[in-house]
Amino acid sequence: MIEAARVKEEPLANLANHIAGPALRSMKRNLKRILPASARSSRPGGPGMPGPYGRRSWAVGARHASPADGAYEAVYLVLRTTLRICAAMAVACLVPAFAQTALTWQQVKEKFAATNPTLQAGQINIQESKDQEITAYLRPNPNFSFTLDQLDFFSANPYRPFQYTEPLASFDYLHEREHKRELRLESAQKGTAIAASQQTDLERTLLFTLRTAFVQTLQAKQVLALAKDNIEYFDKELGISRARYKAGDIARVDLDRIESQLPQYQSDYETAMVSLRTAKITLQAMLSDRSPVDRFDVTGPFDFAEQLTPLEEFHTIALATRPDLKAAVEAVDKAETDYRLAVANGSTDPTFSVDFGRNPPIPVYMGVSVSIPLRIFDKNQGEKARTEIDIKHAERLRDAAQNQVFNDVDSAYFTVASAVNLLRGYRGADGFLARATSVRDTVSFSYQHGGAALVDFLDAQRDYRAVQVAYLNLIASYLTAAGQLNLAVGHEVIP
Repeated sequence: MIEAARVKEEPLANLANHIAGPALRSMKRNLKRILPASARSSRPGGPGMPGPYGRRSWAVGARHASPADGAYEAVYLVLRTTLRICAAMAVACLVPAFAQTALTWQQVKEKFAATNPTLQAGQINIQESKDQEITAYLRPNPNFSFTLDQLDFFSANPYRPFQYTEPLASFDYLHEREHKRELRLESAQKGTAIAASQQTDLERTLLFTLRTAFVQTLQAKQVLALAKDNIEYFDKELGISRARYKAGDIARVDLDRIESQLPQYQSDYETAMVSLRTAKITLQAMLSDRSPVDRFDVTGPFDFAEQLTPLEEFHTIALATRPDLKAAVEAVDKAETDYRLAVANGSTDPTFSVDFGRNPPIPVYMGVSVSIPLRIFDKNQGEKARTEIDIKHAERLRDAAQNQVFNDVDSAYFTVASAVNLLRGYRGADGFLARATSVRDTVSFSYQHGGAALVDFLDAQRDYRAVQVAYLNLIASYLTAAGQLNLAVGHEVIP
């Protein structure tokens, strides 16, 4: 995993060498079998022995080479150059095909909305609620009945079972009064509005989780870049210390103490690599992205804004846009509609009917009737009482949601303000970042020239790393708190 990441960061020429290396070694072995033995035995050191110049023995010891050795080297150099050029061209063609543009926060949100199964399930729930509106507004179906009366299957001489049969066909229809159908439709429409607000609230919550994962990925990238810079800086310092040791400026024990710090830098780098991969995997899971982790990347500003909008403006915005509060208000309206529907359901609905029949000697006759139920005992009293209580229940939930909005906004706002106050101390020429860098460079210069103790040098290195990591963690805390404030307000007020 680490090797793959390092190869990815190398320049194009080095990557071409990685590809061409095995082919070059195979070609070299084939040339040794093809060319005369003299071309292989005339190098300094004799056959089968390493030359005193190592891998550069042909160049350095060219004055000792024979003509056959020169032919061998010329053929090898030409083929090596050609193969490396071909490998570089292949890499240049393949890198754009495998590279993937880093996703911005807006692109991440769009991809999340298009692929997240939880959001898609919520959209299906809204469609189901809309379909219920159709059912709520349907009229009652009319009834049709057909009757054959006075069938005489038991008479004897003569046997005429249909002689006195009287056919009868009737139609009846229930007429709903007190706007029951309209109230059912209104209740269903308000239920759809509540489902839409709940879907928006679900999206608000999931976007906060998504933003947290996005910020963690950006933070992991910054920590990895810091770890890489630290280990490169320490390598330079270690090289200087080794040179000083060879010159006799420092003791062996001081060099050992400096070299003993290297595992910590390496551990920081490896830990940052693992953290970045883990953050990417978490973000990919939320986006339903199955691409390789090394090809997935995000980009965005990893910084903070010093200016904050006044708290009262956030309160106003939250009261107007917070979807869970909107759903609670809509629940009160729906409860009031349900109560009016319960009252309407307690009213009497007549049934009108018309029938046609035959009764000899009358060939055809028609009759009408009206059926009115007597609501003496059942007047829908229980449903009226329940829906009336539901209104009070929904009002209490609305008040609780409003209180929660103020609580969430206040808590998130002061968290953001606290992070901003802490971060201000890191900026500027006299900020902690500039001071830590200045102290590290100054102590390092002094130690290299014998003006500072080893303990001071190591402390300066450690303090610099601690300040840098603390700054990155504070930026991440600020961005997370900003996401929490966006969640509390109901939409993105801090990018």
